[in-house]
Amino acid sequence: MTNARSIAQALPCQRRVAVQWVAAGILLPTWAGGAQAQMALSGAINHAGWFRALSQRMAKAYCQQYLQVLPEAARDVLGHARKRVQQGSGELARGLQSGQWPAEVARQLDEVQKQFALLDQLTAAPTSRAALAAVSEQSDRTLLVAQAVTESIEKMARVASARLVNLAGRQRMLSQRLAKNYFLVAAKADTKLVHAQLAADAADFRQAMQTLTAAPVSTPAIRGELELAAPQWVFFEAALRRPADEQGLSAVATTSERLLSVMDRLTGLYEAALREVL
Repeated sequence: MTNARSIAQALPCQRRVAVQWVAAGILLPTWAGGAQAQMALSGAINHAGWFRALSQRMAKAYCQQYLQVLPEAARDVLGHARKRVQQGSGELARGLQSGQWPAEVARQLDEVQKQFALLDQLTAAPTSRAALAAVSEQSDRTLLVAQAVTESIEKMARVASARLVNLAGRQRMLSQRLAKNYFLVAAKADTKLVHAQLAADAADFRQAMQTLTAAPVSTPAIRGELELAAPQWVFFEAALRRPADEQGLSAVATTSERLLSVMDRLTGLYEAALREVL
């Protein structure tokens, strides 16, 4: 750790360049073994990890529209998610064209874009119970490829603390998938898998929060955000246990948004902390 920090401190210009790469879409150079590339990888994990949450977020908003749960807010969420996917896909496309990713990661990124294109088509169609099932299934296929590329990039980082960026980022996805599955149950478009996934995702979220809280990588900002996340999870979990009436549906919609916001800030803080030690 000391050597890595010394290298970073000795190369302030390169550090700024690395941060600029992250802001511009975290496109990595072909010499991905250098200190600058390692710093950019922390942002790449965060960026790729967002695609996991976006896959479930689009499906969640589509379910809300079908159920007429805060429909205007749901339309805004879906539109924002589409825009973020398009922006990210544009940046990734430039990286692919420049040959800045290893072949396997490039293949995975290309597949992410293809799966999102299919999800975009499905969520643009009129809502129906049959359409909900199709959207949910496609969102899960999109999630699988987004998860694969996030894990591939995490391995490239070659430091244990990169896992914390990935883990915190995955909490964003869980907040959205939990809400999506709650809405599927409310719409009577659920399956045994949906019920099992609801229970498993809640357990995963709780376990991940314990892991993040006990992790050695910490700053005052991280500790503060973890303290904010704890009650937001309590509110969200309580909402998930409510009957799927008008109040329950609205509570799940709003608390999932608040939890997503907290977990996104926390992921960004872990990314910044990781850059400091690379």
